[in-house]
Amino acid sequence: MTWINFPLYSGIVAVFFLIGLAVLGYSYKKPSTFKIASILFTIGWGVLVLFVVQLWIELERPPMRTLGETRLWYALFLPVIGGLTYLRWHYKWFLAYSILMALLFLGINYANPETYSKTLMPALQSPWFVPHVLVYLLSYAVLAASSIVALKGWGDYYKNKSKSSTLALADNLVYIGFAFLTLGLLFGALWAKEAWGHYWTWDPKEIWAFLTWMGYLIYIHYRHFHPQKDKQALTILALAFVVLLVCWFGVNYLPVAQTSVHTYTQY
Repeated sequence: MTWINFPLYSGIVAVFFLIGLAVLGYSYKKPSTFKIASILFTIGWGVLVLFVVQLWIELERPPMRTLGETRLWYALFLPVIGGLTYLRWHYKWFLAYSILMALLFLGINYANPETYSKTLMPALQSPWFVPHVLVYLLSYAVLAASSIVALKGWGDYYKNKSKSSTLALADNLVYIGFAFLTLGLLFGALWAKEAWGHYWTWDPKEIWAFLTWMGYLIYIHYRHFHPQKDKQALTILALAFVVLLVCWFGVNYLPVAQTSVHTYTQY
């Protein structure tokens, strides 16, 4: 299982997802067809899971080292988030967004093929590697979803000039994402202690991870103390997501990245 197999698997996933999206759109007119869309999404997601599992086995390491590999996990997590959100709050548009974003990340990987290597540097050969990366990727996927909800909230605000009906969903997604983000920081500190002898060294990546955590903490506190100020809260949420994007991949292109012990993530 190498990158040469990815176009086949991603193509199959894309077919099921795209047909599912078409059926999902039709379900607004005929609700009974939604089950068909759900089945198509599930099959497509299952094919993607199969690829990730086989890739993991072939590489003999978790496929979490490069940006391409993290995009693969992003594409895997987003449909799950969309599906669970639909089961809880019944937002079809959010399910569609999740599938479209998964397709986007698969498309980026298709356009930027990688040569997967079994090599794993010593710092990554740690039991904390998998839980740290997994919870971070899950938190990023959930927080990205909250930002899309926030964009819809902006639209609702300017259209109705009243309280957005989607902001409560954004709040719940932030709470979930922030919890995983906090776990990611803790797991990262334990990993750093084992790999480099210190829990925290103010490495550039660590600084931006802390800024991301603080950004969403500010949002949570602001929503608690100012529940009626939707516009300001949405602005904070948007800014927090910008910081998250810098932390995720933007920091790799900053001059300070050359001094970071996390530079392995940019290849």
